[in-house]
This record gives sequence, C-alpha cells and structure tokens, in this order.
Amino acid sequence: MKNIQQTDPKIAKIIASEIDRQKNGAEMIASENFVSLAVLETAGSVLTNKYAEGYPSKRYYGGNQFIDQSESLAIERAKQLFKAEHVNVQPHAGSQANMEAYFALAELGDTILGFSLSHGGHLTHGHPVNFSGKFYNFIHYGVDKEKELIDLDEVRSLAKKHKPKIILAGASAYSRKIDFKPFKEIADEVGAYLMVDMAHIAGLIATGLHPDPVPYSDVVTTTTHKTLRGPRGAMILCKTEDRINPKDKKNLAQKIDSAVFPGMQGGPLEHIIAAKAVAFAETLKPEFKEYQQQVINNCKVLENKFRAAGIRMVSDGTDNHLLMIDVTTVGLSGKEAETLLDEIHIFTNKNMIPFDQRKPMDPSGIRLGTAALTTRGLKEPDVEVIADIIIDTLKTKKATKDNKQKVLDLMKQFPLYPEL
Repeated sequence: MKNIQQTDPKIAKIIASEIDRQKNGAEMIASENFVSLAVLETAGSVLTNKYAEGYPSKRYYGGNQFIDQSESLAIERAKQLFKAEHVNVQPHAGSQANMEAYFALAELGDTILGFSLSHGGHLTHGHPVNFSGKFYNFIHYGVDKEKELIDLDEVRSLAKKHKPKIILAGASAYSRKIDFKPFKEIADEVGAYLMVDMAHIAGLIATGLHPDPVPYSDVVTTTTHKTLRGPRGAMILCKTEDRINPKDKKNLAQKIDSAVFPGMQGGPLEHIIAAKAVAFAETLKPEFKEYQQQVINNCKVLENKFRAAGIRMVSDGTDNHLLMIDVTTVGLSGKEAETLLDEIHIFTNKNMIPFDQRKPMDPSGIRLGTAALTTRGLKEPDVEVIADIIIDTLKTKKATKDNKQKVLDLMKQFPLYPEL
C-alpha cells in the first residue's frame, strides 16, 4: 500500500476501507470468496504489463515465452482438475464465457433453452435486458411449483416443441443438486448441444461433491472465483469433437478458441490467467476437498436453523454452498432484509424466488452462501451463531448494536489477511 498511498491517497483510503469491511463482516454473498495471498500477489504482478493476443506458441506479439509457460500451466491444471479434453482460460468473466460459448455453438437468432432467471438462472441465460436475450431466441424452463425443483418434464416438453440449438443447464440461485445426465438425454433426443454453466458449483464438482457435467456436456463454462476460490475470471471447457456438426472444418475446441479470440476478446489478462493457475494448483490439493465438504456442512447448519425458526426456504433446503430463504414469511421484503443485515455487517443479496410476486429490485428472497465464511475457518458452531443473529434480526426487524457487536467479535476470531 505504500506506493499507492504516495501516488493516490484517495484510492489508498478506499482500498484500506474495503479491507476493513471484508475483515469485519460476515461475507455471505454466495458468489463471493477470498483468494489466497499467493493468488492476490500473482493478480497484482508485472504480468499485467504484457500484451499476448493469441494462444501459447501462436501469439501476435513477441516476448511471450514466459507468458506462454504461465498460460499453458493454467490450461494443464484445469484439464487435470476437471478431466476436460480442452480448456480455454482466457475469458475475462462468466458473462463473456457464456457469450463466447453461444458464438461458437449457435448463430444469432437461434433458439436456446435455458433456466429462467426468476427461478434461479443467470442474467446471461436469456434475460431480455441482457445480450443473451437480445441476440438469441431464448425459451425458459423453471422449477415445479410444489417442490421447487427443476422440472425435467418441462425441459423435455419445451425441447421437443422448440427444437433448440443449445440446451443450457446451470444456475446462480439454485440450492439443490443438478443431475446432468437427463439433460444430455434430452439434448440427444432433439439434436441439441448441451451446455452447462457451472460457475457457482465448480469447486464442489472439482472435488466430487456434486454431479459432474463434464462427461455429458459439449461445453461447460465457469467463473474461477466463487467456490473455486480463484481470481475473478472465467474459463471454458469442451469436448474436442463437434458431435452436432462433425463435418465442419473446425472441431469444437477450435470453434471455442476462435469465439474467444478473435471473436470476442483481444489481449488476454495474463496476470489473472497466472492467478488462475495458482488457484488451480491450490484446488488440486487434498485439503481443498475438506474445505468444500465444510462449505456444505456449514450451509446445512443454516438449513437446520432456519427450519427450526419457521423461516421458509426455497426447495426446502440445500445440497450445495447456498441457501435461498423467503423473507416474506417473516414480514419483510428482500431489500429490507438485505439492508437490515448490512447494518450488522452480515453481507447478503436480495434475490427473486420462484413464482415471485414482487419486483427484481425488491424481491421476496435473499440468497445466502457459506463459501467465504468457510475460507475464513468458520465451522458448524460458528455458523450457528451467525444463523441465530440472522434469525433474530429478521424476526425482530431490528439491526441492533448487540447483534452487530456479536458479528464483529466472531470475525475477530477468524482473521482475514493479517499481513495486510
């Protein structure tokens, strides 16, 4: 921080304030996590200075011999992690990765069958305000009304009716396991590509704690943060063979690479790609599976506590790192609940729930995740304390100083980045 303080004290102050916020709060936004110091150092390294359009050994600039080594390491480690035939580690973010996958598999205006955002999907899964909804003809499936689980009968029915070019599985606010085998069967029935967005559950998949989409999918996209605990960024995994168009000049891996560069992106962020490589090395260690199991265990604590408190959960619980609760059962809106918890330093996000009658900016639910808390070292007894504080805050509709102090005291027991 010394150089920043000297050259730009305003930004230095903002960074210092954000460090304090992260240290002193219970981070429960399901899409967030904390990277290791090694990842942090790599992301801030001199690799940010290098332009490297193209791919290892096929660059449009000179001086990339060491960049090639770094990117190749990231690719090989990702292949090992997910047992993938081909990996592209250049996508800047999950949204770009999804766009690039669509570009590779479909033409503008083609039909894609995806999971509805209001039922747990993602903005890039065809929402009309997003590029995906503007560029492609998205048809959406959802969850059944009774159990709030993905309705595979609806997936099959819509696929047969609309004959999509791509069937897209994956979610950003779905708390149950997704079985990818039936999606593959449906895709085969209608001659569609199967694409999976595993951004939220990639860490669980890498450690065998969630069904694996890679054997069944033509293309899999993921972010590298969230449960993977790497830097902000993304990657695309795919088969080499194009089973839908086997006679095309380019195979599927070549189509993906061409869609990323030069189709969508220019120079890759090689400092972030190197940080991905560091994170993948961490993920390949045996203790990473222990971490992922603890993430699930901690989320189960939330489930049990909320059920005992009479707070309704979407799909009645969780199998993964996140939980969706319907805060209208305690007389609040999602926005009100998020604001109350913010005030006591528990950070969450308001979220639509299936068949929500409220608006997206003030929905009926909030989404909670345990990945970041688990990274800090919290275990079941500690998460019970957090759950009790959340329940008390939501039920009393008061952000008390006492509950805020409890959060601060608990977080002090699990220091974050003491070196900073």
